[in-house]
Amino acid sequence: MEILKVILLAVALVSIGIFGMAVRVVFLKGGKFVNTHVGGNKHLKRQKIHCAQTQDKIEQRNAWLAVKYKQVSVAPDIKVGK
Repeated sequence: MEILKVILLAVALVSIGIFGMAVRVVFLKGGKFVNTHVGGNKHLKRQKIHCAQTQDKIEQRNAWLAVKYKQVSVAPDIKVGK
């Protein structure tokens, strides 16, 4: 019986927590959760700070653009056995 009380208490606390987080979404017209992602922060955008995935994409693009294909040479065919 003791374990049942603990489980019910845990379920009640989790339910109160979920309801508390959803109050803004449920009761406000057009309510939505706040964007906490780095890309949604105006102050970080001004400082040119991005999330890790975005920074990786930018660096990958810059590295790709930096490749100079004029300097790439093709190795001549090598005859095997001679």
